Amino acid sequence: MIRYIAKRLGISLLILFLGSILMFVLTINSGDPLADLRESNAPNRENLMRQRITAMRLEDTWYERYWSWLKGLITQGDLGKDIQGRSVNDLVASAAGATLRLVILATLLAIVIGVTLGIVTAIRQYSGFDYGVTFAAFVFFSLPVFWAAVMLKHYAAIEFNNWIVDARFTPTSIAVIALVLAFLLVAAIGGPWKRRLISFAVAAVVFAGAMVYFDQVQWFRRPAIGLPIFAILVVAAAAIVIVLTSGFKNVRVRNAVATTGIVAIIGYGLTRGMLMKAPSTGLLLVCFLAAIVVALVAGYAWGGFSRKQAISASLGLAVVASVVALIDLALSNWGAYLKVQPRPIPTIGSVTPNFETTYWGHFIDAATHLILPTIVLTLISVASYTRYTRASMLDVLNQDYIRTARSKGVSERKVITRHAFRNSLIPLATIVAFDFAALIGGAVITETVFGWQGMGNLFKVGLDRVDPAPVMAFYLVTGTAAVTMNLVADIAYAFLDPRIAR
Repeated sequence: MIRYIAKRLGISLLILFLGSILMFVLTINSGDPLADLRESNAPNRENLMRQRITAMRLEDTWYERYWSWLKGLITQGDLGKDIQGRSVNDLVASAAGATLRLVILATLLAIVIGVTLGIVTAIRQYSGFDYGVTFAAFVFFSLPVFWAAVMLKHYAAIEFNNWIVDARFTPTSIAVIALVLAFLLVAAIGGPWKRRLISFAVAAVVFAGAMVYFDQVQWFRRPAIGLPIFAILVVAAAAIVIVLTSGFKNVRVRNAVATTGIVAIIGYGLTRGMLMKAPSTGLLLVCFLAAIVVALVAGYAWGGFSRKQAISASLGLAVVASVVALIDLALSNWGAYLKVQPRPIPTIGSVTPNFETTYWGHFIDAATHLILPTIVLTLISVASYTRYTRASMLDVLNQDYIRTARSKGVSERKVITRHAFRNSLIPLATIVAFDFAALIGGAVITETVFGWQGMGNLFKVGLDRVDPAPVMAFYLVTGTAAVTMNLVADIAYAFLDPRIAR
């Protein structure tokens, strides 16, 4: 395995190096870096042109300029200066975080949603739900990024900000939303028509009742999960994790997950007050690491011969519980945030400039700025994951070993989760790597529409000015991220199928 990883790493570094040469040559030959000065009427125009020629070494050959940039990067970690004399390192420090935060979140959401929908549609092949998801996937895949961004700006930001002032539902909207949600739920579950009608009626009543409750208490202005609901969600997540991994008959895995869930509920109950009153990023990370350690210890202690399954299931529950706890903390501070930011969903920028508020106020501000661009990138990517997961699952489900497992009486849950799902992930590892690189390219357009000062803006401005330093910084960050994702995909191949690493 180590030799395989070292080989793939060497190839990745070679690709990154050759790509940097091509990017540099194409950039410096894409236009005239002195164009703005040639059109200037400034009395010292000639002096300014000589200064820029000297600063950018325009009289040197391309390989001398490239070597100067590469030498500074390797020896000093210096990305150079842009056409205005600003340090590119400082520009990248703020821009890279914004872009990677956006792309990574969109990728994770697209994987979770797309893979889930792909599995369900494969299991329910040729059903109405399958056709509906397939139609939606093609629609999302065909959406122009800029058009989807503009639509979201209007309906998910401007209209929502107008509605949140009162946050009230009309009886008609309650009925329509409840019926639509119930229909989608029943379509995903399937079954005989009699059971579908009963499920539809029950689900519609439940959804309508929940919306009436939310409307009466103005939950959308003062939302919160609270410790009791947190405990219920953790228990539900534990049950789902057990069902998807080993089943309730495996006592070792069940005990490991139960231990992790109990510790998570008690731990959050003890620390919630402190996290509300004196929060910090370091404290949140410590709590998350503590949850991971508890999951590892519980899985190892209870696992026995099922230790690998127990650890994986416990880790999954620990991550879910941590995410739910973070959402609860943010929602509990939503009401206070609305008092200082009455129109909470922004349409431009990655943060609100000169915004003075609490820790959770800054957290919510950063999160709300992520909503619209993340939705745009996720909608476009989720279509690919859905279709590829469906195709891969159908291919695996038709294999002989799946039919053999079914003929031996193995439950359908085990056939799907233990035999089919893992083997269907091998083709998806390639899609994740390529989609991550595609998302970075799509982020250039998305950042432009939403006014993000990210790597896309850095690349666009550098290319417009024929300034290689910002463009090369964009390539270095995004290219390294893309190559790293490809390397992770190669390692995932070896993990999913050890024969590949031989």
